Amino acid sequence: MIQTPGLWLYILAFMLVIGPLVFVHEMGHYLAGRWFGVKADAFSIGFGREIFGVTDKRGTRWKFGWLPLGGYVKFAGDMNPASQPDAAWLALPAAERAQTFQAKPVWQRAIIVAAGPVVNFVLAVLILSGFAMAYGENRTPPVIAMVAPGSAAAHAGLAIGDRITSLGGRAVETFNDIRQYTVLRPQERVAIEYQRNGVARSAEITIGAAVERDRFGNEFRKGQLGIAGGSGVYQPVGFLEAPGVGVRMTGETLRSTLDALGQIISGRRSVSELGGPLRIAKVSGEQLSLGVPTLILLMAFVSINLGFINLLPVPMLDGGHLFFYAIEAVRRRPVKPEVQEWAFRGGLTALLALMILVTFNDLGAFGLWKNLAGLIG
Repeated sequence: MIQTPGLWLYILAFMLVIGPLVFVHEMGHYLAGRWFGVKADAFSIGFGREIFGVTDKRGTRWKFGWLPLGGYVKFAGDMNPASQPDAAWLALPAAERAQTFQAKPVWQRAIIVAAGPVVNFVLAVLILSGFAMAYGENRTPPVIAMVAPGSAAAHAGLAIGDRITSLGGRAVETFNDIRQYTVLRPQERVAIEYQRNGVARSAEITIGAAVERDRFGNEFRKGQLGIAGGSGVYQPVGFLEAPGVGVRMTGETLRSTLDALGQIISGRRSVSELGGPLRIAKVSGEQLSLGVPTLILLMAFVSINLGFINLLPVPMLDGGHLFFYAIEAVRRRPVKPEVQEWAFRGGLTALLALMILVTFNDLGAFGLWKNLAGLIG
């Protein structure tokens, strides 16, 4: 039976996930700016018309916008999208101009911009560290305990007791490493290295494919070898070890994100798998219905992806600003304002096109297009 969380649960879960993540992202920018003496005019969660806000003693307006799809920090003197000095900036009194973003050296501006995504990664590390301390780390060895008849592993000649050491040239240390590698690669042919009775062996294997359906009706096409490991081995994680485990798990998630993005770019994975705010709301509602710990774990993964996306070298994103700062550092002078302006216009156009695409995909995830096709048919 398919379970469907109610509309209000979707909305609540979305706000619980996106609100804190946007806040910590923008707080990273704000705190870095404050560290370097940059005045912040506004700190907003959400875009558009203000629905509530207060002004602190430093003159920063802390507010909520009616469209909760992001946020921003507006620094003093930030008068255009490219953050380039203009006539209005030059007309400011010297004391005020010294507190503006544009007045700071390029390395400080770069740190201020990078601080947002970095804080997202730090938050993910903290959450994953907490989960590691609470539940332990899965260290099940990559030793085969079962081979399904007719599976990819059976066709490759793998047997019970074999210890997999490498897949596609990537080292394997735990059974979870096998799962993470294969799930993104259905029908792909890769090299596999393993040990049998202490003797190293290798083979080529075509990863199998299976379509799974969860309790909410979501379908996933996953790669699988057709093997199972032994009883799960969960190693206790102490307070001092936890950050290292959190960093490792964050790195593994980033690597999986890069793998999936590379497959989309190369055409091996459909662009229909790209999702946006509506899909995040859908998944958030589903995870909240499974319990608060599951929702918090989802926050960690969304935070990682939010940090990663913002570091992409696309104008309008943090990575786009960092790209121009890198050029400025090498050339010893900023890129011409008109060049940056056209780049940011192009970046905005690309982001709007992407938003249209992911919204189309999200509506499909909610079953809209299938229902419309049924009505028309």
